Amino acid sequence: MFPRRSLLAAALLGVAAASPAWAQGAADWKPSKPVRIMVPIVGSTNDVLARLVAPKLQEVFGQPFVVENKGGAGGNIGTLDVVRSAPDGHTLLVGYNGPLAINVSLFSKMPFDPLKDLAPITLAVKSPQYLVVNPATGITSVKDFIATAKSSPEKLNYGSVSVGSASHLTMEMMKSEAGFNITHIPYRGAAPAVSDLVAGMVQTGFFVPGNVQGFVKEGKLRLLASTGLTRFPSTPDVPTLAESGLKDFEATSWIGFLAPAGTPPNIIKRYNDEMVKILKSPDIQARLHEMEFEVVASSPREFGHWIASETKRWGKVVKDIGVKLD
Repeated sequence: MFPRRSLLAAALLGVAAASPAWAQGAADWKPSKPVRIMVPIVGSTNDVLARLVAPKLQEVFGQPFVVENKGGAGGNIGTLDVVRSAPDGHTLLVGYNGPLAINVSLFSKMPFDPLKDLAPITLAVKSPQYLVVNPATGITSVKDFIATAKSSPEKLNYGSVSVGSASHLTMEMMKSEAGFNITHIPYRGAAPAVSDLVAGMVQTGFFVPGNVQGFVKEGKLRLLASTGLTRFPSTPDVPTLAESGLKDFEATSWIGFLAPAGTPPNIIKRYNDEMVKILKSPDIQARLHEMEFEVVASSPREFGHWIASETKRWGKVVKDIGVKLD
């Protein structure tokens, strides 16, 4: 058993400290029993990604890879389950910016430290968020949106994936920068939030493209802007919020795979090798592009540095906005 170490140290060891014998050990390692893939949120693109990758891993390793959903506390409950699991390669986490980079600033008492208690495998995908409205609002542009939010805030309630999620904080960022105040309606996952948005129970929200693109194409939702610094390739006619008057506005959502801290480096490397192949395979890439994801397929080291940088960035957002959950 390897001792627990920081996320970055594990990542560095996982890609840079292998001897030839160690590398051979990575190539030979296989799980000896079914592997759990924990998704710490319900009804999300995280779940879709997990279920795309799981059967491919099963083909490679010859063991079942079982996707399990355990939502709650902004992703902390399911993530903590993984943190407490044996670091033997039989439990994986589909992590995202909430429990990995945002919650440490939102919660005064976190049940785990993402930078110490988890070992990165790969940053799988990234995506901007889309600002969408129900067409019944009559809003057709960001300018209209801000004007309505300022003049008639009671007309706009916004839904989010959960309290403290990127979906929540991105709208709070926009409220702060544009100077309006509309009511937040938090949900437990993207599916119920988007369902109520389509039904008109809430009027607007920020969601990753994969959660709303079908409804946009059907005309049930109207897409106003994206949150990247550049326009998203699949929607080149849709402006960014930065272009729409909110200078330098950026909010990226992302998903990656991790294991409990202390998972031996040969296991981390084996999973990274196979996941990168899977993510870059033509059929999986095509499916992820359909979901409006940018495929990253990073090294463990790169993912570790990404989490650390995102923790600082979202920490600043939380501090500037003054959001706190407990």
